[in-house]
Amino acid sequence: MARKAVCCGLNSLEVLLMVLFLLMTGVTVGLITVFAVNMSSQTSNDHQCHQWLHDCVVFVLHKMGYANPKQTAAGIHTRLFSRAFIVDDGSRRVVFVSADIGMVSQRLRLEVLKELQLKYGDLYRQDNVVLSGTHTHSGLAGYFQYTLFMITSKGYIKPSTQAIVKGIVRSIDVAHKTMKPGKIFINKGEIVGSNVNRSPHSYLNNPEQERNRYTSNTDEQIVILKFTDLNGNGMGMISWFAVHAVSMNYTNRMVSSDNLGYASYLFEQEKNIGSLPGEGPYVAAFCTSNSGDVSPNTRGPYCMNTGKKCDYLNSSCPTGGTKMCVAFGPGNDMFESTRIIGQNIYKKAKELYGSAGQEVRGSVHTAHQWVNMTDVTIHLNSTHSVKTCKPALGHSFAAGTTDGGGDLNFTQGAVEGDPFWDGIRDTLLGAPSKEIQECHDPKPILFSTGEMNWPLPWHPDVVDVQIITIGSVAVVAVPGEVTTMSGRRIREAVKQAFTNTEVVITGLCNIYTHYITTHEEYQVQRYEAASTIYGPHTLSAYIQHFRGLAKAIAQVNELPKGPEPPFFKDSQLFTLLLPAPVDNQPANSTFGQVLEQVHPRYKLGEVASVTFVAGNPRNSGDMVSHYKTFVTVERFQNNTGTWVVVHTDASWETRFHWIKGSGGQSNATVEWHIPLSAQSGTYRIRHFGHYKRFNIVTPVITAYEGVSDVFRVTKTL
Repeated sequence: MARKAVCCGLNSLEVLLMVLFLLMTGVTVGLITVFAVNMSSQTSNDHQCHQWLHDCVVFVLHKMGYANPKQTAAGIHTRLFSRAFIVDDGSRRVVFVSADIGMVSQRLRLEVLKELQLKYGDLYRQDNVVLSGTHTHSGLAGYFQYTLFMITSKGYIKPSTQAIVKGIVRSIDVAHKTMKPGKIFINKGEIVGSNVNRSPHSYLNNPEQERNRYTSNTDEQIVILKFTDLNGNGMGMISWFAVHAVSMNYTNRMVSSDNLGYASYLFEQEKNIGSLPGEGPYVAAFCTSNSGDVSPNTRGPYCMNTGKKCDYLNSSCPTGGTKMCVAFGPGNDMFESTRIIGQNIYKKAKELYGSAGQEVRGSVHTAHQWVNMTDVTIHLNSTHSVKTCKPALGHSFAAGTTDGGGDLNFTQGAVEGDPFWDGIRDTLLGAPSKEIQECHDPKPILFSTGEMNWPLPWHPDVVDVQIITIGSVAVVAVPGEVTTMSGRRIREAVKQAFTNTEVVITGLCNIYTHYITTHEEYQVQRYEAASTIYGPHTLSAYIQHFRGLAKAIAQVNELPKGPEPPFFKDSQLFTLLLPAPVDNQPANSTFGQVLEQVHPRYKLGEVASVTFVAGNPRNSGDMVSHYKTFVTVERFQNNTGTWVVVHTDASWETRFHWIKGSGGQSNATVEWHIPLSAQSGTYRIRHFGHYKRFNIVTPVITAYEGVSDVFRVTKTL
């Protein structure tokens, strides 16, 4: 990948600013695997379903979500998948995609739509395709086109973008080709004890009368759609529940689909008996909802250095500040917490799926607009109106959250600036204009991103707003992270336009615009409010637009498309990611050779581990085109005399750790956490990869594989 000269030659103050961004916003990288399902309907009562797996493996450097520059990708916990659902009523159709990524970017959406246009003409368009991210913080980065997000992910990384685009489009392809008649059913219930509000002080600033209408400061509702064929055989399901996918915390360095991905894993493994993860005909998508202020870390925040509770108002500790204030639970480590939260969501979804009897009837409708969110006038009443603002981030943005705090001396709840950091900002970028400061009041502006356009705009102006309806279900595609009360207000506003309609919020859709708080929450200026980039009336603007979309559907009115977003050329984008180096192996060794061997015998519940001489996984582009895995666990079948794969690197039971050494050398350690359900027998572990060498000036990529000794698994040693 070419590097633009504009990224080079930074002076020390510019470097400091760069580091500040890296500390604050979070970075990602890794690998993505894509798996798709197709649900479609030919009549108002009959629908169609199918699914398909597509592997897209990309190892780069950083992960998207946490403010931790050390959180580089170095292994695989679970694979990431894209699940696509198509519903057709005979005259119109919609596509809903849930992808195991942090969020959908505008660049990603535009590239997906571009590919769909080439394949299908006007069949799949911006108005009838919804792309939603599960918000895992352990996925890849590099698929953004605005400067802020490019800085925090080492620029625009084309292989990352291509991997996600290819996977999403292929999932839609297979869904398109395998549509058949079926039915859709809806059910809903509550999950208690699997989410907590991480900014309760902000929530309490909402009107008491409004708060009294609800039993919790988080949405505990879960909604599921069940897809069957005409004979009632299950084909797939979609679930919405409000929780952040941050059970895998900021110390994690493995690619992971987190708690929502584990719920999908459990559901699909149960339905696809005998199939490896990502294979089989059944697909289950678990999507996030109004989870902007919602954490899965149910034990709450404590100071890691003292064990005492953090300061309630600003979530910091007397020593160590916000970095020491970390929320935990419900498990004793992040793997156990991911398992518990994912399992809780899966169990309730399974219960609701089994009892779902209310059929979704009616036709399919869509409404979409591009909106300039920097210049929206909201009419409060006949005499008063307010406006949105150009984008800006407040000081509390740099503090992070209790799910991952910032390294610097910022705290949540800051309603005043800091002379030191403001001075650095003013020196490098100039002070925010009086207009933008007044518009964002009471937010003390750390970065006036709406006034920053070098080398490209730092934040988007044009944003997607979209609603699709499937019979009596309306899916509101929110382009960001909407807080609990904000989501409730959006649902109410949309519901007023329909009759007997269940309204669900699906977040992280189509473009990422950070957070959306209520006007009252905005006054407190915790992290979520400081990250509400279009000012205190952001939610009101979205409600106004979503209400307009809902009315257009209800009244069958056409809407103007609005101003189209920019699509910057690849040559305008920059990357800070260097090519992967040449791979070397220790003297007298070969790639794939075992360095640390397995034990000859294990019992159920133990961990089998083996370490290989490895190449850099970034050189394993072959994994993309040939749907391969880095890892297999294989059992010997005595009756056939053959080895059978029982786990891959997509399995919950395996962990693939890549350890980078010096001089271009690296190792790969494979762990198999032997489940209690494993059959006694003879096993082996295999590792696959690629290494890079140069033939004069031409890079040569060579495949290798390694295999452990044979070992026995028994119930007891």
